[in-house]
Amino acid sequence: MRERIVAGQRWVSTSEPELGLGVLLESQGNRVVILFTTANEKRIFAVDSAPILRVRFKVGDEILIHTGETIIIDRVEDKDGLLIYHQGDQSVSEGELDDSISFSKPDDRLLGGQVDDLRTFNLRVESLFRSSKIRKSPVRGFLGGRVDLIPHQIAIAREVSSRLAPRVLLADEVGLGKTIEACLILHRLHLTGRAERVLILLPEPLVHQWFVELLRRFNLLFAIFDEARCQSISTENPFLENQLILCSQDFLLDHPERIPQVISAGWDLLIVDEAHHLEWSPEEASDGYRLVQALALETASVLLLTATPQQLGAEGHFARLQLLDPNRYNDLKAFLEETDYYEVVADAIDLIQEGGKPDVQGFVDRAPRITEGLARLDQEGARERVVRDLLDSFGTGRVMFRNTRKQLRGFPDRKAHLVALEGEDQFVAKVDWLVGFLENHPEEKILLIGKSLDLVEDLMEALLDRVNMKIAQFHEELTLLQRDRNAAYFSEKNGANLLICSEIGSEGRNFQFSHHLVLFDLPENPELLEQRIGRLDRIGQTETIN
Repeated sequence: MRERIVAGQRWVSTSEPELGLGVLLESQGNRVVILFTTANEKRIFAVDSAPILRVRFKVGDEILIHTGETIIIDRVEDKDGLLIYHQGDQSVSEGELDDSISFSKPDDRLLGGQVDDLRTFNLRVESLFRSSKIRKSPVRGFLGGRVDLIPHQIAIAREVSSRLAPRVLLADEVGLGKTIEACLILHRLHLTGRAERVLILLPEPLVHQWFVELLRRFNLLFAIFDEARCQSISTENPFLENQLILCSQDFLLDHPERIPQVISAGWDLLIVDEAHHLEWSPEEASDGYRLVQALALETASVLLLTATPQQLGAEGHFARLQLLDPNRYNDLKAFLEETDYYEVVADAIDLIQEGGKPDVQGFVDRAPRITEGLARLDQEGARERVVRDLLDSFGTGRVMFRNTRKQLRGFPDRKAHLVALEGEDQFVAKVDWLVGFLENHPEEKILLIGKSLDLVEDLMEALLDRVNMKIAQFHEELTLLQRDRNAAYFSEKNGANLLICSEIGSEGRNFQFSHHLVLFDLPENPELLEQRIGRLDRIGQTETIN
């Protein structure tokens, strides 16, 4: 039955109980005008949907009237829609109630009869129950990202993010998605409250690429820090202004006064991409290495990303592992001796996984605890535990994760085309061949990588007069914005057909929409060659790579 509405009735706002008692001034159809004298507010409400309730006191309630007197109700009378409260011979209409009466406290609301609908309570209980299930879900942090969850990526992300303070080297081969792995780990740690403050250090050409990927795929809005931004912040330490920060290593190294600030800002998670650029030797460490080392010592969780863990040799690999676990990796000589033992350990692991039992004598001196585990291989779960202990005791253990194409399936074929060129001038011969190749593939997207800026500029000059084709270039002399625009132009359907890159083009950029790669020269380092090919041969490539 609908409430009879009469001017002079007392009403209260359930959404703003601090307004006190309101008096109904007038009613017009389904709308009412209520004056809240204490707050000096006049509101118009729709009766059927507004958060307002009629105030009704009952027998036994103690009420305050406008004279400051209190009475205890012994009888309630409804007279033409208005309530009259009686105490003995004294009568008080509801219009005489004190306007400051409030129902903001739970006990006030309960005593005043201001009780919510039971359905609202049940909805809140159900919401809290479901929220609890979400928070306890083993896949929390992996859902919500706009990415395809590929088994090898989710396996690494789950293993790493389940640790209290993960410190690992993600070293998947080029194109297998270690950046997505790092973002999945970051996303889960951030959503579960274990990584509120995150710093990502990158080579300058990758800053905007990471920014876009984090925002578009994971809805994480990072702030890009450079010197201009730092100067615009008036606080003593600008790195305290944002929780999620992206910046290039070059920026910090070019402005050494910022290094103490970024270190003292305090971080829950540090991510360093292209970590193979951190050069180190027993005699001297690069400035970039010392920067990351100082940050890693002050940060609980650290992710280092590199597709080429051995590019700088065993010393470089040791140096990166030392950033993650300086207590274990503190002696280069001992590390090199340990690597000589890897083959024996690998053979033992293979034998254990195949159901056999390796010779325990080789492990007695080095790891007595593993010897005990080998003696109980018949027990349930014992083989898995022994394999983990072997990896932790003799290899890089659970500090390093590396997937290779050999382990995985579904990648496209690679087809090498070796071209024999004639002529004394090799540059001219290569350009002649390239012109013919471009003319025979007018609709294709072609990526060309050479070793230097001079080569890119010479090629641009040589081709402009000989081919009628859209060409873009990508090299270190372009601004970061120009590089991003040229890369985007190359990716567009009606954009550039040919992108000419210097060596920086073989790191960090994704061009899997193309399947033609021209190597104008060959790098001496095979891992650098693999990086070049990996710009096209990566997850998402559907064609044979030529």
